[in-house]
Amino acid sequence: MISDLSDATPEQLLHAAEDSVREARLLEVRKLELLLAWADLHSGDPQTEPDAVPVRYGGPRLITLGGDGTPEVADLALVEMAIARHEHVLSTRGALADAFDLRHRLPQTWAGVREGRCEVWVVRRVARMSRTLDRHQIRIVDEAVAAALDESPSRILAIAEAKVIEADPAAHQARVEKNQQDKGVWYPKPRPGSQVDDNDAVNTAGVGTVFARLDEADTLAHQHTVDDLAAALAEHADVPDSAEPLSMDHWRAEAFAMLADPAAVLAFLNGINDTPGTSEVEEVAQQPSRDPRNPTAELIVHISLTDTGALGPLARIENLGPRLLTQVRNLLHRHATITVQPVIDLHTGRSVNGYEHPTDVKHRTQLRTVGDVFPHATGLFNRNGRTPDHDHTTPYDKHGPPGQTGDHNDTPLTRHHHRAKTHVPGYTVMQLGPDKWIWGTPHGLYRLVTGGGTTAITRAEYQLHAQDAIVPADDYAA
Repeated sequence: MISDLSDATPEQLLHAAEDSVREARLLEVRKLELLLAWADLHSGDPQTEPDAVPVRYGGPRLITLGGDGTPEVADLALVEMAIARHEHVLSTRGALADAFDLRHRLPQTWAGVREGRCEVWVVRRVARMSRTLDRHQIRIVDEAVAAALDESPSRILAIAEAKVIEADPAAHQARVEKNQQDKGVWYPKPRPGSQVDDNDAVNTAGVGTVFARLDEADTLAHQHTVDDLAAALAEHADVPDSAEPLSMDHWRAEAFAMLADPAAVLAFLNGINDTPGTSEVEEVAQQPSRDPRNPTAELIVHISLTDTGALGPLARIENLGPRLLTQVRNLLHRHATITVQPVIDLHTGRSVNGYEHPTDVKHRTQLRTVGDVFPHATGLFNRNGRTPDHDHTTPYDKHGPPGQTGDHNDTPLTRHHHRAKTHVPGYTVMQLGPDKWIWGTPHGLYRLVTGGGTTAITRAEYQLHAQDAIVPADDYAA
């Protein structure tokens, strides 16, 4: 414990901050353990006690809060615990339900959380997401989440979501069918006073709001149409050179509004294609990257096989997440032309002699890593608009040996993390393979980053791993 933080060294502050994270996590675990212990003390049927007030007169009774396989607890006993926790009894019930699910239905996940490997709020959300599963179905969720506890919260929740769907595809199909009945478009009227409210989130002066729930395939088609039309509007807008360029959000809003008049859309598109006085080459150069009248969509679908060699019930679609195969078929059949690209074998690699990473190398790296490989990063490359920077793990040397650029020497980073690595003295990174890196920070923190997340390591472990960091390019060359 540092008595005076103003006298601490940078190293002491960093290690104290790291220790405080673990302490805070274990404190949250302790709060759930206390709740479980209290529930265990009050797990007997209060109606069997002498002179018990019957339930029909408001007396205490046993209730089930967690999912299938969790114990019961006396309902009125939780009121006093809620007072001790400084919260409403419904909040205490919710916390106990999550704790019951973790201890009895997600034991492997619970064991990892008790070691301080993950934020408690993340696994509590997993418990709620999987509560409708029975005690047998939830096992695959427990195994997958426990193996992913070192990953970022967004990745853990994405994995849990996929496994919940996989565990009970029939229930998920029922969700899909119910939502299909609840589609609609709403144009809410502004509330009195909202035009002069200075809160940007609620101010409606001069703008309207639209809410829509559509079939997923229709949503994708609409999105691509709006994007393509917005690109065309932005490209052909008459904007003075001195004016600040308008954002694509603005142009998407203009495109969305323009769709209310299909004739105007067609007139605009025909007008930009038939501009007089331009050569054929100039006309091609003026076209947007995609024809708004023939929108296209790229779907990257990950499908795995079962032990018997059959297709599993689930697929993962980049930018969308886990989907039932029936949903994938629905998405695909909306497009008249489908181009199937070859399967990308992530077990192979390639190296080249130039500085730039080839497109296929970038693609394989992004599929292997899914997101930013900076320690504890949460960015998922398929969830944001900016593509990652593909940094050479070992800096490129134009006078160096051939084959420096490839799967063996590619560190995908978001721009902010790339800037930190490049411009802050003291960061070190070494690559152990196509999907494994070890990092050191300027003040002596060390991390191992793999497809399974980020793990804290000691300086000695870092040095031990460093012995494997020099990998010949030929080992991964296709």
